[in-house]
Amino acid sequence: MIGLGTIVNVAAIIVGGCLGTLFRGGLKERHQTALIRTLGVTTMFIGIAGALPGMLEVAEGQLVSKDTLCMVLALALGTVIGEFLDFDGLLERLGRWLKERAARSDDSRFVEGFVTASLVVCVGAMAIVGSIQDGLSGNPATLYTKSILDFTIVMVFASTYGRGAIFSALPVGVLQGSVTLLAGLVAPLFTPAIISNLSFLGSVLIFCVGVNLVFETRFRVANMLPALVIGGIYTALF
Repeated sequence: MIGLGTIVNVAAIIVGGCLGTLFRGGLKERHQTALIRTLGVTTMFIGIAGALPGMLEVAEGQLVSKDTLCMVLALALGTVIGEFLDFDGLLERLGRWLKERAARSDDSRFVEGFVTASLVVCVGAMAIVGSIQDGLSGNPATLYTKSILDFTIVMVFASTYGRGAIFSALPVGVLQGSVTLLAGLVAPLFTPAIISNLSFLGSVLIFCVGVNLVFETRFRVANMLPALVIGGIYTALF
């Protein structure tokens, strides 16, 4: 069944988020702070692990850097475009709108939980590649793997931020569902080189999310998302 991978992914996020909220009331504020910072360090290392293969290669027995120019241009131009369009503000407004519909005005961290969890579970090559595989061949294996990861991630986020993390299922469903439905059209655009670049830059953004968790907000990561498009265009041209 085409689209089953996204359905399972969305369900995993909702279930994980609901389980996480059950533990929230039992955690003291200092425990929540410690858990967020720990999750931040974990997220940073996930980002580093994904970025290093895109930054380094072995040439003549030596470890050398690669694609540095692409990274700099993509992040710089992408951030300028993102700041102009203010995707971060859009996500926050969507979070506030969802908070009002959820009728939980006392949940002070709803928007923060929604934005942070959405960025972590939406950014990355697994979401795109898995959706294309599901749409073209009906093979949801990659999205099943992503579902397990997202289940754990959102459960931890929900235990600290509350119900806002659960609603990260919404952008996941829209993004992955759209790519799955349009897989026949977009698949030719995603060459192995572009997919590798997407994974590389996406991992850099995930690292930035981790920095925000550890040191509080330092990067408006949603406004850096156009870097993925710029990086893909650069790779396709050069």
